[in-house]
Amino acid sequence: MTVFTFKKILPVILLLMVPHIALASAWEIDPVHTAVEFKVKHLMVSWVRGVFSDVDGTVEIDEGDLAKSSVKVVISTASIDTNNGKRDDHLRSPDFFDVARYPAMTFVSKSVTVTNGQPLKIIGDLTIRDTTREVTLDVEDYSQEIIDPRGKRRRGASASTKINRKDFGLTWNKALEAGGVVVGDEVRITLEVELVKG
Repeated sequence: MTVFTFKKILPVILLLMVPHIALASAWEIDPVHTAVEFKVKHLMVSWVRGVFSDVDGTVEIDEGDLAKSSVKVVISTASIDTNNGKRDDHLRSPDFFDVARYPAMTFVSKSVTVTNGQPLKIIGDLTIRDTTREVTLDVEDYSQEIIDPRGKRRRGASASTKINRKDFGLTWNKALEAGGVVVGDEVRITLEVELVKG
């Protein structure tokens, strides 16, 4: 005859009461397959594109309730690359990112909006040059989990947002004789993220 003691059944009771605890898992951002890209208007006529190549962070995915998931991303400001060395040096200078004083910018999520089992929006705090503003990431292409040839679990997603660079203290500019400015204020950001676990 099997004797069920409280000590034996307590773990089962806890899992039934809070099932999402067992379903939450931490995924690491794979920097080799992740890109944080941006574009901004130059001379009011064309878009200049760039990328931050050094990206790190974790995503806590709650399979039982995706709305309880969370994201934390750290981006090295010195890793900026616009395919022009002179411009990149200027962007690293105190006129823009001032990488000597502010070596990283961060994004920390505060809420996740889910529709039909898919995360659609992630609201969080973006910090650049020690200035924090709330931004909303629009999410698309949130993939299902796959197993890579080495047996590691992977999944990915794309996201985008827009910010005004002046909100983060990136105010440098020069006026043009014909009107307008050298650098636009709106920055469009796109993230292609691959996550890995195991």
